[in-house]
Amino acid sequence: MKNIFSVGQVNRYVKNMFTQDFILQKIYVKGEVSNCKYHTSGHIYFSLKDETGVLSCVMFAGHRRGLAFRMKDGDRVVVGGAVDVYERDGRYQLYAREITLEGAGALYERFLALKEELEEMGMFAREYKQPIPAYVRRLGVVTAPTGAAVQDIRNISLRRNPYIQIILYPALVQGEGAADSIVHGIQMLDRSDVDVIIVGRGGGSIEDLWAFNEEKVARAIFECQTPIISAVGHETDFTIADFVSDLRAPTPSAAAELAVADFRQILQNMAGLRDRLQRGMQRRTELARIQLEQHQMRFQYLNPETKLRDNRQRLADLEEVLRKAMRNRLAEERHTLGIYLERYKGLSPLYKLNQGYSFVTDRDGNGIISTEQVWPGELVEISVTDGVIEAEVRSSRKEDWNK
Repeated sequence: MKNIFSVGQVNRYVKNMFTQDFILQKIYVKGEVSNCKYHTSGHIYFSLKDETGVLSCVMFAGHRRGLAFRMKDGDRVVVGGAVDVYERDGRYQLYAREITLEGAGALYERFLALKEELEEMGMFAREYKQPIPAYVRRLGVVTAPTGAAVQDIRNISLRRNPYIQIILYPALVQGEGAADSIVHGIQMLDRSDVDVIIVGRGGGSIEDLWAFNEEKVARAIFECQTPIISAVGHETDFTIADFVSDLRAPTPSAAAELAVADFRQILQNMAGLRDRLQRGMQRRTELARIQLEQHQMRFQYLNPETKLRDNRQRLADLEEVLRKAMRNRLAEERHTLGIYLERYKGLSPLYKLNQGYSFVTDRDGNGIISTEQVWPGELVEISVTDGVIEAEVRSSRKEDWNK
């Protein structure tokens, strides 16, 4: 009976064969780069070819540190990695972990060895990094006197700050004697009272940039008292100078932007700070004015003269209230007295006399209210409104006035 397998089973079986092969898990392949594409995800897809065949390759973004240059079609490289099968497509490819230019492998090994040695010595440690001054007046540059690097640094620096002073040390940046020239330039500018030093050049191969991988250059940068910005090559180029410098710039142009503050931006910041200060002063002045008015009001309230005046006014008001109360009380008492006077007027003897009545008494002043109190011939006194009349009783008779 035939054994029938699915496509996935076959691809998986082949993948296991590749995985179990120790040689394929760590292999170096040399060839010419073709169909090189940098994907937006950071992955690099390319092919290696020679006169006998073509091998598909991929370097994932996580392994980009293993690429010290920008790879392009036509480069002859040595790719280190693992050969494995991509199950979905059923094809095998080389998964690259490191890529070096062919013929530069020995230099790259020297680069890695020196990098590891200097890192163990602490020359890359963050605590030794000097801060880059925010405002630079004198800028030192160690680079070739001709070429795009020095022109980019000069143009961008003067555009950002036309008042900056640039001091160039024309150094050799490639070939024999380049490392010594770079070291001498760093040491000389370090004694020239510059604020920042830019050390760099344009891009190139590892051989072209090798002067910046020399230990003497790394030690000169590390021992320099002036902050140093490295600007060697393109964004993907890394040298020992980049790791030991106080700050790495991806390009010489970027180094100028990092070193030189934008003068126009400074003026804008100053204007903003001036406006902010003025607004702050106005707010503080307004607040102080309000507080002063509050204190003045409080002092006026607590002023003894004010309190005396207020008390005097209060006493005057109370006096007026008292006077008014007394007037009202007197008026009430007068009214009450008038009522009493009217009430007692009817009881007054004079009032009765004024109405035609009289009051009769005997000679002793006893009031006579009955006929039984007098006898004929007896003298009596009759009181009227304007005096007393003496009379003699001739006779008397009884009368019943209630009938």
